[in-house]
Amino acid sequence: MSTGREDGLYHAFAKQYQDYFAKNGVTLELKPSQGSGENLRRLREGEADIAFIQGGVASNRQQAGTLLEDLLSLGSAFYEPLWVFVRGDKIPKKLSELKGRRVTIIQESVSSRALGYRLLAANELSEQDVHLMPMDEMKAAEALQQGKLDALFVITGQEAPVVQLLLRSSTVRLMSFAQAEAYHRRFPYLFHLTMPEGAVDLVRDYPPQDTELLAATVNLVIREDMHPALQSLMLSAMREIHGGSGFFQARGEFPAYKDSDFPPSPDAERFYASGPPFMQRYLSFWLAVLIQRFLVLAIPLFTLLLPFMRFAPALYQWRIHARLCKIYGELKFLEKDLSRNQTEEMCRELIKRLNFIEETADRMPIPLRYTDMLYTLKAHINLVRKRAERGGDRGKIAEEKEV
Repeated sequence: MSTGREDGLYHAFAKQYQDYFAKNGVTLELKPSQGSGENLRRLREGEADIAFIQGGVASNRQQAGTLLEDLLSLGSAFYEPLWVFVRGDKIPKKLSELKGRRVTIIQESVSSRALGYRLLAANELSEQDVHLMPMDEMKAAEALQQGKLDALFVITGQEAPVVQLLLRSSTVRLMSFAQAEAYHRRFPYLFHLTMPEGAVDLVRDYPPQDTELLAATVNLVIREDMHPALQSLMLSAMREIHGGSGFFQARGEFPAYKDSDFPPSPDAERFYASGPPFMQRYLSFWLAVLIQRFLVLAIPLFTLLLPFMRFAPALYQWRIHARLCKIYGELKFLEKDLSRNQTEEMCRELIKRLNFIEETADRMPIPLRYTDMLYTLKAHINLVRKRAERGGDRGKIAEEKEV
C-alpha cells in the first residue's frame, strides 16, 4: 500500500489498515511516498497494489495525456478540506481578495500544492500577485501568527496538528468561501462543505458563523488484478475506520463512490449495494475465503454433473435390471434343458443348478425399493424347481417300469 509522508495523515490511516489486516491474518506492507502523484505512478508501474489518491489528481493527469488503464476505485474514504487561514481585521470571502498579500501553500504534497495553484490561477492570481512564500507547515503556522504571513493554504484532514493549532489561535481566522458552490461546478472533484457555527469550540463560539469550505475526497485506488477477497477485506476496513461521524460527514457517509476519476470496482459496487459477502459477515476472513474458493470449484463441477445426476436413478435401475436379467437368462437355459431331458438324474442336476441360482440371487445386494423384483425372480425359480421335481418323479416311474 502506497501511503504518503510518514508524519502525514495518509500514513496514519494506513497504519490502522495495517492493524485491521493483521487481525485477519493478512500482512499489509506500507510504502511511504510524497503524495498522490507518486502513489499514482506506483500503481501504474506495479510497485503498489493499492494507494491513497486525492480527488482531481487523476483527471489532471488524463488531461495531460497520461494513460491510467487497469486502475479501479474502491471508493472515497474521507474528505480532505482546503483550509485558508488569514490574518487581519478584514477576512476575505473570495480568493481574488488575496491579491497583493503574502501567501504560502504548505508543501504537504505535490498534489496539494498543485490544487492550490490551480485555484489561484482560476482567480487570475499568479505567484507574483500573491507573493508566494515556500515554507513547511509549522514554520508557516508560526509566521502567520506572528504577522509575517497574511494567508496560509493547507489541504489536509481536520485531524492534522497544523489545522488544530490554527483553528484555536486567537490571531488567525478561517476563510469562508462565498463562491464554494461555483467551485464545485467548475471543479467536480471539489465538494462544498459547511462547518457549523461553534463546531470547533462551543465556549468561544468558533467559528462564529457557518463557514463554507471546499474539500477534495481521498480515494482508495487499486490495480485491476487485485484479488476480490482482498478488495472485500479492504472495503470492510474502510467502513470500520472511516464510517463514523466527523466535522463534515455523517455516520455511514463513508466509504462511498464520490469521485469519478476512476471506474468503480465491481466488487465495491456489490459491497455498497448489499454489504460484505454473506460468509464474511459471520465467519473469519480466511475461513470465508476458503469456502468461497471451494464453491468456485464446486459450482462448475456441479453444473457439469447435473445432467448425469438426472439420469443416475435410471442408470442405477438399469444396472439392477441387468443383474436380474442375467439370472433370468440362466433360468431360461435351465428350463430348456429340462424340457429336453426329464430323467431322474438329469432333474436332480437341474435342481442343484436351481439352488445355486437361488443362492446367487440371495447374495445379490438389492435396494429395498427393488425387492419386489427379487421376490418375483425367486418365485420363478421355485416354479422351475417344482417342474424339475415333477419331471424327476416321472423319470423315476419310467425307469421302474423298464426294470
